[in-house]
Amino acid sequence: MTKIDAAFYRGNRTFTVEQADAPAPGPGEVQLRIAYCGICGTDMHVFHGNMDARVGLNRIVGHEMSAVVAAVGEGVTNVAPGQNVVVRPLDPCGTCPACKRGHAHICHNQKFLGLDTDGAMQELWNAPAHTLHILPDGMRLDHAALIEPVAVACHDVRMAGVQPGEDVVVIGGGPIGVLVAMVAREAGGNVVLSEVNETRLEIARALGFDTVNPAKEDLKSVIEARTGTKGADVVFEVSGSQPGVDAMTAVAATRARIVMVAIHAKKPQVDMFQFFWRELKLIGARVYEPEDYDKAIVLVAEGKIASDTVITDVSPLADIQKAFEALDASPTALKSLIKVGDPA
Repeated sequence: MTKIDAAFYRGNRTFTVEQADAPAPGPGEVQLRIAYCGICGTDMHVFHGNMDARVGLNRIVGHEMSAVVAAVGEGVTNVAPGQNVVVRPLDPCGTCPACKRGHAHICHNQKFLGLDTDGAMQELWNAPAHTLHILPDGMRLDHAALIEPVAVACHDVRMAGVQPGEDVVVIGGGPIGVLVAMVAREAGGNVVLSEVNETRLEIARALGFDTVNPAKEDLKSVIEARTGTKGADVVFEVSGSQPGVDAMTAVAATRARIVMVAIHAKKPQVDMFQFFWRELKLIGARVYEPEDYDKAIVLVAEGKIASDTVITDVSPLADIQKAFEALDASPTALKSLIKVGDPA
């Protein structure tokens, strides 16, 4: 059996790179030679020990990835060896009420690859064939590792129904917030990004966004001044913070749509009076559907996502511990990638 390098989460904020066996792909599986894998916010939750009960202490994480098909298992016809691909890391049950209604992305029994199963922080990874999306010729594999988080942003913007000319506020300028801002701008929205981290604000401004630091300016007053007291037609809460939740209702226009993107560690307090007073709509948005991946691939391929700006650092798999520690110590990075292998 082929031996590969793989990064295992061992608990206590520790990853170890070890030799592991790479079995041949089974029926319906595809063996992928991993090129790059991004470090997701969820991976940071794993690193902090917040998901030990779910992932255990012997897990290979990683789902924001790009790869080349190395081999295919029995019955696989949708891809062939040598093709460049990404994985949509959802493996739904197909039988629950959500799946039966066509909402498999929020399956009641969803297996999220790289959390509930081993993931892409290893040189060879066997993934279900139905999760694969083929990349267009010429797309850089480091840029392709952004497709998963871009697909999250595409789903959020699609759920919001952003229309050309609408005023949009994105609360939170981390990786997903910046990507939501890019996709909302591509949809025609007039976007303002709110963030307290000055380094991230500089990145957002370099990307051409109007920004507000709510620690220094009153966000509501700024948005009202920009919109003639109307407020924002669409608000994305991406900060995961109580101040962000307070702001999302404060800046909302009459009949605004508010999209809850962030995962909150504890239940936030929400100003329900504003929902009554201005007839607001609150929309939940979770992961993505196949069409969001298709849209994300087009946006990255066409250069509509500033990939080189979003990717702020790349580390080899051997340095995965240092990469997580650095990201934990410095919230200024946007997207950190791990170069898992050289698929060429």
